Formats: sequence, structure tokens, C-alpha cells
Amino acid sequence: MEISALEDKKSYSLEQISDIVGGILNKVEDNIVISKIAPPKLSDENTLALALSEEEIQNLASTGAKAALVPLGVSFEHISTIEVERPRLAMMKLLHLFYIPPDAHPGIHPTAVVHPEAKLGEHVSIGPNVVISRGVTIGDNTKILANVYVGKNTTIGKNCLLHPGVNIGDFIKIGNQVVIHHGASIGADGFSFVTETPNNIETAKAEGNVQGDFSKQRIYKIPSIGSVEIHDEVEIGANACIDRGTIENTVIGKGTKIDNLVMVAHNCKIGENCMIISQVGIAGSCNIGDRVVLAGQVGLADHIDIGSDSIVMAQSGVSKSIGAKSIVFGSPAVPRKEYIKQLKYLKELETIVKEFKKYKHLLEQFEGSQES
Repeated sequence: MEISALEDKKSYSLEQISDIVGGILNKVEDNIVISKIAPPKLSDENTLALALSEEEIQNLASTGAKAALVPLGVSFEHISTIEVERPRLAMMKLLHLFYIPPDAHPGIHPTAVVHPEAKLGEHVSIGPNVVISRGVTIGDNTKILANVYVGKNTTIGKNCLLHPGVNIGDFIKIGNQVVIHHGASIGADGFSFVTETPNNIETAKAEGNVQGDFSKQRIYKIPSIGSVEIHDEVEIGANACIDRGTIENTVIGKGTKIDNLVMVAHNCKIGENCMIISQVGIAGSCNIGDRVVLAGQVGLADHIDIGSDSIVMAQSGVSKSIGAKSIVFGSPAVPRKEYIKQLKYLKELETIVKEFKKYKHLLEQFEGSQES
């Protein structure tokens, strides 16, 4: 997909771009002006072709571009190149360069409802149909786009961006430079309930099976009176849900990035610079260290700890705590090497069974002779 900055008429020389990405410029032609970036097949003479993979490097042979961003050691006679050590990092810098931010209404839109006791910093943007409740504090340069709700006594820091449809509950604390995408829910009540007598789940945990009559039980809601703390530089994806704590706060550490459709339950503590990928479900009261990666569709049981720098691979189900720098896979999750060993045994199982059947009659004869 082409990323274009023509709307803002941004254009750069190859020298400027090379300086920005910290690359090595190999010029074939002078006076090349770059106004957009795209893959080689979609590039024209004003495009910087992004050839970050072997396939895209091969596509440079037929590109319409006059210049390309390439890994170190890649060069062509017919096209200017900017060589970089970390192509994806360079791409990030270029995307920021050509990025067009969403439109934000200057000041307060006439359809917005802002409580008179709310405190807004300088250059705050409040979009159409936004509701800002009593006692809210919003820091300088924060942009709140259309149809956002912010509950009472919530604090939002400086330079934040809340995309359309975000819902922020009461008493929430959001730091500086936080981005929250469309439809995310921050600070809903936790999923926390209790029965007067032990229920089927408690019985199963204690006894290993379900016995008894539970038909008369009522389920009572446990209110959540804690808050949610979102620290600086956190990004939260579309339709993600982060529930408030029961008594303690749910905490998202500085620099952590949360993908779309992630569920973080009540009382969880997530460390700094974590990566939590789409459709992860984190049950209540989990403690996650710093720089942890939870890949897509991972599920964590409640009340477990994930050590810092650990990686939980996609679709894993983690039912017990794991130490720092662990790599686990599977459901129930085990160390990756152990999981690979299990897969190897499963592949060999068919051969083992065939060999066993071949000699089964000899085993039966031997057992018969021992009995006699």
C-alpha cells in the first residue's frame, strides 16, 4: 500500500532522507526529489522504494523508482540507494516523516460537552460530541477526537491522542504522550463476583471434580473501586479493554504497546516496554514484568507472574508463573525447547506404533511363556 504525503506537499532530497535515517547514500542521478514512499512495484520517479526483503530487492529490477532504501551491502547501477543497518528502524523514521496526523478541531467543538469544573491545558483539542465530565484535568496539546467520553476526576497528561469512540471511566490516570485508538475501553468494572457458598469452580479446584447442588446459588457482583494507571508513552489499540482494579489499581507501565482487541482484567500490573499482541486475554491479578512479549491469542490464567524479558508464543495458554527470560509455547505452555521435543515425539509416534505392532506377537508369546 502506498504511503503518500502529497496532501501536505512534503518533499525531500536524497541527502536529507539519508541524514534522517542515518544511511549510506549511493547516488546514480542528481536532483531526485522524493515526495512519497512505497514498495518497488508501486513506485514512480518521485517515490523512495522500500526494498527491505529479498523479494522487494529483486523487484527493484523493474521498479519505476529512481531511488530505494535497502539493507547494508545492497547496491544497483541503475538506481540510487540509501543503505541502512536496520531497515525496519529506518522505515519507521520515514513513516513519521511522511505521516499525516488526524484532523483535530482547534479548541472546543460547539457540540462537545465540557463540565465547567474540568481543567484544560493550553492548545487542547476537543472534537465533536466529546463529553468531558466533572473534575477532569487534561494536559497541554492533548487531542481528543469525536465521540470520546471521559469520566469524572480523570487525569489525562500532555501530548496525548484519543481517537474517536474511546471510553474513559471515572478516576483514571493517564500519563503523557499516550495514544488510545478507536473504541478502546479504559476503566470499566472488573469481572469479579462471589457466591455465598463454594461454587462449582471453587469445588473443582479443591476436590478435582464437581459435586453438589449449585442450583440455589446467587452470584453477587464485587464492585471495582480501584482505578487504572496508564503511564507515559503507552499505546493502546482499537477495541482493547483495560478494567479498573477491585481495590488496587490496574497498571500499564511506561512505553508498553497494546494491540487491538486485547483484554486486561482487574488488578493486573504490566511493566515497561511490553508488547501485547492482538486478542491476548490477561485474567485478573497477573503481574507482568518489563519487556515481556505476549504474542497473538495468548491467554494468561489469573494470579500468575510473567518474568521480565520473557516471550510467550502465539496461542499459548499460560496456567502457572514463569521466570525471567523464559520462552514458552503451547497449551498448557511449556519451555519452547520442551514443546519442540514433544512435537518431534509426536511425529515419530506413527513409526513407533507400526514397529510395535510388527513385534507385538513376540511380546505376547513371551508374556504367555512367563505365565506358564
